Amino acid sequence: MAEDKKVKAARECTSCEATAQMLDKARKDGVETAYDRAEAMKPCPIGADSACCKHCFMGPCRLSSKDPYGKVGVCGATIDTIQARNFARMVAAGTAAHTDHGMHILEVFRDIVEGKITDYKIKDEGKLRDLAKKLGIEIKDRELKEVALDLYHELEKTYTQVHGEIPMVKLVPEKTLELWRKHGIVPRGAMREIMDMIHRSTMGVDQDYENIMRQASRTALVDGWGGSMVATELADIIFGTPVPVEANVNMGCLEKNKVNIIIHGHEPNLFESIFASVNDPALVGKAKSAGAEGINLVGMCCSGAEMLVRHGVPHAGNFMSTEVVLATGAVDAMGVDVQCIKQGLAKVADCYGTKFFTTNPIARIEGAEHIEFVDARPRECTDRIVELAVERFRNRNKPIEIPNIINKGIHGFSHEYINYMLGGRFRSSYTPLNDNIINGRIRGVAGVVGCTTARAKQDFAHVELVKELIRNDVLVLQTGCAQIALAKAGLCTPEAAKFAGPGLGEVCEAVGMPPVLGMGSCVDNSRILIAAAEMVRTGGLGDSIADLPAAGCAPEWMSEKAIAIGQYFVASGVFTVFGVTFPMVRETKFHKLLFDGFEKQGFGKWGFATDPLEMARLMIEHIDKKRTELGIDKQRDRQLVGMAERRAMQKH
Repeated sequence: MAEDKKVKAARECTSCEATAQMLDKARKDGVETAYDRAEAMKPCPIGADSACCKHCFMGPCRLSSKDPYGKVGVCGATIDTIQARNFARMVAAGTAAHTDHGMHILEVFRDIVEGKITDYKIKDEGKLRDLAKKLGIEIKDRELKEVALDLYHELEKTYTQVHGEIPMVKLVPEKTLELWRKHGIVPRGAMREIMDMIHRSTMGVDQDYENIMRQASRTALVDGWGGSMVATELADIIFGTPVPVEANVNMGCLEKNKVNIIIHGHEPNLFESIFASVNDPALVGKAKSAGAEGINLVGMCCSGAEMLVRHGVPHAGNFMSTEVVLATGAVDAMGVDVQCIKQGLAKVADCYGTKFFTTNPIARIEGAEHIEFVDARPRECTDRIVELAVERFRNRNKPIEIPNIINKGIHGFSHEYINYMLGGRFRSSYTPLNDNIINGRIRGVAGVVGCTTARAKQDFAHVELVKELIRNDVLVLQTGCAQIALAKAGLCTPEAAKFAGPGLGEVCEAVGMPPVLGMGSCVDNSRILIAAAEMVRTGGLGDSIADLPAAGCAPEWMSEKAIAIGQYFVASGVFTVFGVTFPMVRETKFHKLLFDGFEKQGFGKWGFATDPLEMARLMIEHIDKKRTELGIDKQRDRQLVGMAERRAMQKH
């Protein structure tokens, strides 16, 4: 329970009204959340600048960001070596998270094909055959099972191969792949690259910051074009490729008279199984016998985003809302699997009597009940979660307060649907997109993705950045927590085209699409890579991803996974801006490599800003630079307004 002390007002912590309402309630109830802990726990300034080395126990060695070359570590390590090692290890950790997720999905795919798992089926046979064909697997006159097993063995190389190139590089534009080969950064296999990265960043091994960062790029690429891409492609094949669906977002999705179950995490298997459990007539009958009108399944974080885009399952909120949603008193059970799960959830759940369960063998939480999820027998876990949620509903003894806020939106813009949406069933193509970029109606494309964090006002930078981008005719692609932030702001509907500039607005109205396209979870950033590759392949916008008038941004990032994602976009050729903070000391050689040197080598580059309008300025200037280089620029005014003007516009 929180102590009685002065803390930042709820509406200074978040721009999400529902989260602010529940944060106020939690504080009134004496319940501590991440917002309160962030106030009490100030970040270490040396660690935040990545000027601290803990790779051996002659240290930790702390260098000064004010005089970075004034001293070196005990072993002689310079500030550039220390920063590169720290950065590279974040890339390795983030890559491990995504590739482990992808490998799990691959194993599920294999067991479905071999008949060892029967609760899931192959839903998109067309995508299975299409992916197999792209990877050079013969599909003509062959049974689906034969093709699927060949596809499994081919994709397994993504993880286990120690020589050669991972399979998905066949989807990379030729010029981009040539650049990777020139610099020796084409990934071999995830296990090989992560092992190499951890080894060479150990004390006394690689002590050349540029060489360390070459391997960091290679490791990150095995995430974006490997583990994450395998996870996305196979999840589509197994559970269905998303198509646009209307879905509700925000805490108003909870229903007082129903058994409310939240699933939070990243792997879709758990959520897909509980989706079946909550629709089981026998379990629905148990809920009604307990006095409920039914069972209400709601998502949070990234597995919730996957169910949002595939099935229209409502979504209660992103990462920084996961604790305070329990303050509603209406959540009867929360089940979690892996990644972005706060340990504090167990204590908050206990305060409100919510049944809280871990399910994955690699991700237990001290004090939480564990119900193991086994892919071959998934319903044993998910049926039990439902039964215990019903029990909690029957014995509810906490006051219920649900924010009366629901935001509707359209989600589920997979690469395949964008292709269809632009050209129709018989002439599906990215040509209309490229043409509208060439003629200037669409200025460029931006991927705005990533987390929310206790170190910034939740959702604020996401929303203000995207409003500025679409007002300047930049089409926005979204994944993960960012997607939920934009949905809560009402920017994921076709009607939001009124906030777009005249060119983008015209295209949105013609197609009937929002100016912000929600694509799924954080591993689904691979959809953005595929879309970028398709834009190059379609023609007219250069020969490599680095030529595209495109940029990326993670305005409120907080995870090592975000660093891995950022580096694989930079290595793929995309200018990538991060907000809040950045782990480096300015004006060092390492800083200059990330923010300038990579681009000179033909890759993308990093950018950093804390103000969303500054982020927009950096991204739009980069997009305009690429338009000029392509010879498709024309005179136009960039409309950039201040916050006071923005608020005045919103009143009208």
